[in-house]
Amino acid sequence: MRQGFTKYFLITALFFQYLSASATEGMWLPQLLTQLNEKEMKSMGMKISAADIYNLNKGSLKDAIVSFGGFCTGEIISSQGLLLTNHHCGYESIQKHSSIDHNYLDNGFWARNQQEELPNPGLTATFIVRIEEVTPQVLQGLYSGMSETERQSAVDKNLARIKDGYRKESYQEVLIKPFFEGNRYFLFLTEVYKDVRLVGTPPSSIGKFGSDTDNWMWPRHTGDFSIFRVYAGKDNRPAEYSKDNVPLKPKYFLPISLDGIATNDFTMVFGFPGRTNEYLPSEAIKLTVEKQDPAKVSMRDAALKVIDGFMRKDEQIKIQYAAKYASTANAWKKWIGEMQGIRQTGGIQRKLAYEARFRQLAPAYGGLLDSLNSLYQTQAPYAVSKDYYTELTRNVEMLNFANDLLTMMQDTRLKGEDQFSDLRKKYLDKVAPKYRNYNNDVDRAVAIALLDIYFREVPSRSIGGEAYQVWMESNKDSRTATGKMYELSAMTSFGKLEAFLNRPFKSVEQAIWKDPGLRMMIGLRNGYADFINKPYDSLQPDINRLQRRYMEAQMTVMKDKRFYPDANSTLRITYGKVGGYSPRDAVEYGIATTLEGVMEKYKPGDYEFDVPEKLRTLHANKDYGAYGVNGKMPVCFIASNHTTGGNSGSPALDAYGNLIGLNFDRTWEGTMSDINYDASICRNIMVDIRYVLFIVDKFAGAEHLIRELKLVHPKQAVKPLKKAA
Repeated sequence: MRQGFTKYFLITALFFQYLSASATEGMWLPQLLTQLNEKEMKSMGMKISAADIYNLNKGSLKDAIVSFGGFCTGEIISSQGLLLTNHHCGYESIQKHSSIDHNYLDNGFWARNQQEELPNPGLTATFIVRIEEVTPQVLQGLYSGMSETERQSAVDKNLARIKDGYRKESYQEVLIKPFFEGNRYFLFLTEVYKDVRLVGTPPSSIGKFGSDTDNWMWPRHTGDFSIFRVYAGKDNRPAEYSKDNVPLKPKYFLPISLDGIATNDFTMVFGFPGRTNEYLPSEAIKLTVEKQDPAKVSMRDAALKVIDGFMRKDEQIKIQYAAKYASTANAWKKWIGEMQGIRQTGGIQRKLAYEARFRQLAPAYGGLLDSLNSLYQTQAPYAVSKDYYTELTRNVEMLNFANDLLTMMQDTRLKGEDQFSDLRKKYLDKVAPKYRNYNNDVDRAVAIALLDIYFREVPSRSIGGEAYQVWMESNKDSRTATGKMYELSAMTSFGKLEAFLNRPFKSVEQAIWKDPGLRMMIGLRNGYADFINKPYDSLQPDINRLQRRYMEAQMTVMKDKRFYPDANSTLRITYGKVGGYSPRDAVEYGIATTLEGVMEKYKPGDYEFDVPEKLRTLHANKDYGAYGVNGKMPVCFIASNHTTGGNSGSPALDAYGNLIGLNFDRTWEGTMSDINYDASICRNIMVDIRYVLFIVDKFAGAEHLIRELKLVHPKQAVKPLKKAA
């Protein structure tokens, strides 16, 4: 126990000591800004205090920031719970409300009053009430020499005890997350609101303008926003959906600045970044960009080409596959940019130089680093095969459905046959909505493309005998294999699947082996479990242990470096300045785009670059209202804030804490910031809040929403933060 506490105090002291790193790198915990960042932030131009950002005694900026659905960020912008996030964050909800007759994806949607706002079952908005460090409690009882299994078991017991004993209200929840590879732990007290309704969204020709061609690119001209509203019970507490619920009265909401941005303006992005790995060793970086990224890109490249061909020919398929295509393309293009960014900035060479310096400063830790790099080399072939398998079963929906069915059958064996009826119902309820957006011809074409890649690139010894036998029976030809699967399998429609499962458990268990789709999945699944996942997982405990020790060692010996925790979907703030960049020789990018650029890209009838007639008319008449500047309409801008996935929808804030934009992307050259941030080219992309207001007001005519907002001019007159009414 004493060793655990000693380690905790050492790491804590080191955490507060190192304050001299890059001014724009880092994803910082808001409750520690006073100790770690406030002085630097003010030197860069911030006009408010750390207490205005995170405060337990009064409303502060953190009370306006929510985790939107657990996958994006949103912010409260009115005293009536109005929530702003990205169009692509709200995309699935918008799609679910869309049909041929009411195509909100193509035409947009604007509720004229609160009664017209659309409920979204399952969508949540999570607020952070407070953040506390619980490292001593979590590490209690740990000692050197414990195996990773023993250590994790002790940690899990401590976590359960902390959660059970934590004083909270019945409507609050407790989340505890590890930081610095498990060297520190923080507790988050949350309130999860479960009634979130769609208020307004521009058509995809604005909210998704540029679509996949412009994704991750700069210059950008996308009005990537959508508006929701958080509802609560009449006591203002979280409640399940009810027509009797009322708009949330927030502790704080964000004022909106109409003054715009200029080069070198201080900016902050506040949100829930998903995952970064900034402290990996060199072999892990090599594995990522030289092997894993190329594997995943090849699979998604093939799937996207197939789906795009169908979407361009069929309007119904376009609606069915819109969200899936966007999700698939997003990561695909990011991985391409990550590979290019690492090469362009010499990321691997920089990491090797860092490691050489680490060895010089701490020769005693050199063996630790060598062992960690060696483990990543050993794990590499399994990691790549794992990615091929994951991409295959993700992008071929029949295999995805089949995999879930096999899991349900396995659960039945474990829990007892008497549970089959309930487990079957849960499975069917889960897949039913997925089948509504499923097309058998599309999926078959995707399977043809991806099965060929999988059986070509994954070693046969890793595929396993069962799957390879099915492949041999099909003459190693994906068209033959899919011919059987998609003509004879019960997985090709929900009706067939429902009928297939509508019999006793034993009968289903026997029939599975005769179904070609399920038989293929059984073979793939068994081979993956035995020859890919098992050896991969066998190496992971040692990697985790050494990664944790390496993290501790870096913080101990690299005394001129400031360490921030990797992103893990918890509330963080990052800060930087508005500024352009030069991605390559003779290319210089400015800080902002305007509606002129939208018109320059305009292609009539093109699903990526068409422009609505009303927007063209507003542009032709220069009818920009209070939101234009010198006859031009601002659209997007960039800054050096360190962001990642999960930051989508995060507010971009000015020096006074006012909303100036909405984070939605990164520049393509800087997507490698998840593993290798480089201030020279890493930029986040934001839609200018003035463009959001212009679309809501002048394009949509939703003046009632504008009247809900608090519009300010901070550059004309400094105004202090005020609590919500």
